Amino acid sequence: MLRTLAITALTLTTLMGADWTRFRGPGGSGVSGDKGLPTTWSATENVVWKTAMPGFGGSSPITLGDKIFLTSYSGYGTNAEEPGEEKNLTHHLLCVDRTSGKILWDKTSKALLPEHGYSGFQKLHGYASATPVTDGKNVYAFFGRSGVRAYTIDGTPLWAKTVGVGTHSWGSAASPILCGDLLIVNASVESGSVFGFNKTTGKKVWQAEGIKRSWSTPLVVELPGGKKELAVSIKNKVLGFDPATGKKLWECESINDYVCPMLVANDDVIYASGGRGPVTIAVKAGGRGDVTDTHRLWKIETATKVPSPLYHEGLLHWVNDKGYACCISASDGEVIYKERLKISGRGDKVYASMVLADGKLYVVSRTGGTIVLAAGKELKELARNDLGDESVFNGTPVVSNGQLLLRSDKYLYCIGK
Repeated sequence: MLRTLAITALTLTTLMGADWTRFRGPGGSGVSGDKGLPTTWSATENVVWKTAMPGFGGSSPITLGDKIFLTSYSGYGTNAEEPGEEKNLTHHLLCVDRTSGKILWDKTSKALLPEHGYSGFQKLHGYASATPVTDGKNVYAFFGRSGVRAYTIDGTPLWAKTVGVGTHSWGSAASPILCGDLLIVNASVESGSVFGFNKTTGKKVWQAEGIKRSWSTPLVVELPGGKKELAVSIKNKVLGFDPATGKKLWECESINDYVCPMLVANDDVIYASGGRGPVTIAVKAGGRGDVTDTHRLWKIETATKVPSPLYHEGLLHWVNDKGYACCISASDGEVIYKERLKISGRGDKVYASMVLADGKLYVVSRTGGTIVLAAGKELKELARNDLGDESVFNGTPVVSNGQLLLRSDKYLYCIGK
């Protein structure tokens, strides 16, 4: 009996205190077991601390114990009227104290030029949109054509690698992930490739080419029996790779357009969404060759174009860039609801992906505050929260120790009771 109670307590502690070490947290799911998160806040309510950032950024923070890591950029492209000179573009990797919000260190690096100029869609999220990742010992950041940089958690530089010098008018956005001893980077914009690097040395272990028009963060899927596959969403296809070697294992017809949302999975079923088409599919991992006819479970013409979907209790949820809240049955693709939320601001309303904790969906809009929805088959709005920050919020929120971390172009906020 005591052993059972001890195991239960350990499990609860793991769920409640899990570090958010990568984009969208554990497994890239966007789902947390934390309880007691606030539903409402404002500039004067439930703000534990607020820290000014040295530059703008669309990336999310990550957490590791008493540390927070996140990226920013400065020197160029922080003022639409006077963007400055590109030669001054600087990337930042920051370490912030989790308790106080104090910046512990700020490692800077000059951008590899020329970048795509600060105009058009590039202005919507800037030059620091990839969320860093940590293995508990080191932290890794990706800055598009300026490459990948590895540091110890104390800020000591380890290695730096380029992954191609291509640019795009939409910028670069896919976040790096870890799988075993490998750091995996989707460099579709920079070189049309996905790379696997040894995370300790930075040595290139493999490179998979033919990665077309993809701004999507890769996903590692665990199959029955413990084997793993790497899934990547690109134009026209979802691809499955051996994550250890980069060998392509399978492909499935998917979105006939560029792809931004990250894949999500439940067990060995992968859900891909995106495009202007739009399309969402479900495909079972583990096949070989072209699995469109054998492993694709369903396809519908409803999708999220930029934010990633979230799986929870048999449902797929998202709020897309235009502010439509959608709930889809994960088993057959049936649309349960699709309703437009009233969100202020011009153009695209939402770039951040929603997260779930304590039965609530947290949706951060670019300029219209954070909307809290009830998770379930009925669209129910619980609250709208505004911090009085007139800068842009592009970063996906983070759940950490019963609190939320929100980042805007100007500040990092800790929201909690």
